[in-house]
Amino acid sequence: MPEHFLYERLYEFVLEEISESRLCPGDRVPSETELAERFGVSRITSKRALRMLADAGVVDRRRGKGSFVSADAHRLDAVREAESPAAPAVGERAGGTGCLALLLPDASETYGLDLMCAIEERAAEHGYHLVVRRTRDSQQVEEDAIRALAGGTVDGMLVFPVHGEFYNASLVRLVLDGSPLVLVDRYLPGIPACAVCTDNAAACRVLTEYVLDQGHTEVAFVSPPVENTTSIEERIQGYRSALHERGLPASAERCFTGLQSTLPEPGSDSEAGADRAAIREFLDREPAVTGFVVCEYNLAVLLREVLAEVGRRDPVGRGDPAGYLIACFDSPWSRAAAASFPHIRQGQQEMGRRAVDLLVAQLNGEDVPRRSTVPFELVTP
Repeated sequence: MPEHFLYERLYEFVLEEISESRLCPGDRVPSETELAERFGVSRITSKRALRMLADAGVVDRRRGKGSFVSADAHRLDAVREAESPAAPAVGERAGGTGCLALLLPDASETYGLDLMCAIEERAAEHGYHLVVRRTRDSQQVEEDAIRALAGGTVDGMLVFPVHGEFYNASLVRLVLDGSPLVLVDRYLPGIPACAVCTDNAAACRVLTEYVLDQGHTEVAFVSPPVENTTSIEERIQGYRSALHERGLPASAERCFTGLQSTLPEPGSDSEAGADRAAIREFLDREPAVTGFVVCEYNLAVLLREVLAEVGRRDPVGRGDPAGYLIACFDSPWSRAAAASFPHIRQGQQEMGRRAVDLLVAQLNGEDVPRRSTVPFELVTP
């Protein structure tokens, strides 16, 4: 941890310039951009420092013109003693907004609601309000939201990145600018941003091993398109790893990754007809498959419906070759739904709490790990 918070360096720099008469009453103070470039910090940090100097009466901020040393600069000794940023009120550090932003595709009982609630509760414990924006898995909505909230509207952002082939330019810009940011649930390969997620490879390996242990040696992996989505990429790795460990082939043909009906948001039926047809075609092409490892609960439900339609039945006995077994990630809270499929329960609450802690640590000028994983649990009927 550095000796001082980042914004303190800027705050003390301006005070020192005034104290040494390098800046006099009426002189223009370096702008947010100039301070950010000089000290290698984000504009959010420089804006905080200038806002706190204005709150202390050291500078006057004039819209469209900049910040200027106030006529009360002689109050420097009092300012240093009474308004020092060394111990700012929680959630109001350096004249910040006291708000954090959460951008996520959606929140449902299946996945996301526990995460969102944990983030809101942890933010409140740190003294922050939370602004929530659902992106509905749209890159355009995500980009617009980031642009609207960046630049001091909020003190920092937690972003659950949308599903997509390309990185969001505004999100990448936040990283390059050094803005306080934590990615939740997914990380972006090659982008040096702090991220909190599940160890998806390990989780899917455990899930696949469970299916294999129930006597199903012909197992398929089912998901939406991969499209540079790290959670799906890692789950495929875990699926293949489990098969290799048992000496079973992990053919590309059994990685069925083209389903679209849960995009842009869970529960959407815009592509349900096409997905049903695609599942039927897959089952015709791979009739030996009796085990299914599915990336999402809603796709598991759709798969089960199609299996019933084509006459495949859920076995009473584990070894019934005519039957099938579906296992998935996450499940609704209700006992009836939770009993429907064996599933991986991700640590949403821990993920949310840790993400906020890491974001606040960044706001305090602390170094944070690039990636952090949270525990998961295999839930069986």
